[in-house]
Amino acid sequence: MTYKTIVVHCSARPKVEQRLAVAIELAQRYSAHLVGVYVQEPFVAPAMLDGAAALDDLFAAHEQTAQTDLAAAKAAFFKAAKGTHVSAEWRSESGYVANQLGVHARYADLVVLGQSDPGSYDDAPSDLPETLSLSTGRPVLVVPHIGAKTPLGKTVLLCWNASRESARAASDALPLLRGADKVIVLSIDAKPSAGGHGAEPGADAATWLARQGVKVTVQRDFAADSDVGGVILSRAADHDVDLIVMGLYGHSRLREMVLGGASRTLLASMTVPVLMAH
Repeated sequence: MTYKTIVVHCSARPKVEQRLAVAIELAQRYSAHLVGVYVQEPFVAPAMLDGAAALDDLFAAHEQTAQTDLAAAKAAFFKAAKGTHVSAEWRSESGYVANQLGVHARYADLVVLGQSDPGSYDDAPSDLPETLSLSTGRPVLVVPHIGAKTPLGKTVLLCWNASRESARAASDALPLLRGADKVIVLSIDAKPSAGGHGAEPGADAATWLARQGVKVTVQRDFAADSDVGGVILSRAADHDVDLIVMGLYGHSRLREMVLGGASRTLLASMTVPVLMAH
């Protein structure tokens, strides 16, 4: 398995350059086709509005802003790809971001998104990473709004709890894991069992990964007060990792997300990119 089609969500925001840099580097590394997708969301009229003329003015302003943002997003995408040998394709859609981007994601091997930045306006819903991961069956790589080192994946922290989700994430991340200098399999509050972790938590996963050509070490840890997400972030800092891989736990029903605590913590407080899968 490798990544041969990568989709990156594009926007007009300045910080899109951070996720574009990661997506371009990965496309170069794996000789992948890179698809930039911009989605113009529909106009929503305010609940209180004074007359049809005011509505027309608001709609015209929305359309003008949308065209300006589309041009800026497209320019940023091709500027990032310029001077590389990446096979780059541009697509623009109209509709809701999660729905439209999800369609393109299902025909890709990896989706690159940006973390929601609470300190500035963002043109994507804050729950976009988990929405796409839960609805598309594709791995989602979330780039922090503070940026990321490239090339990423030299030292990787793989969160392992012997669940279906963690197995899915590990499998989806194999191209990156094989190329890493070091992969740390982190098991938190793991208990030996015949049907789960085995006699030595993390050892079974390490053996499987070693057969895949992955350089692995195992670390077992404990989470005080069930702060699993906090432990993951602390170990990532301790080992100076540049990528976290984890399964996403939760479900989507009528667009209401119910996530595990570790998933929520990492999505809110990540300092390095996180590859998540469901």
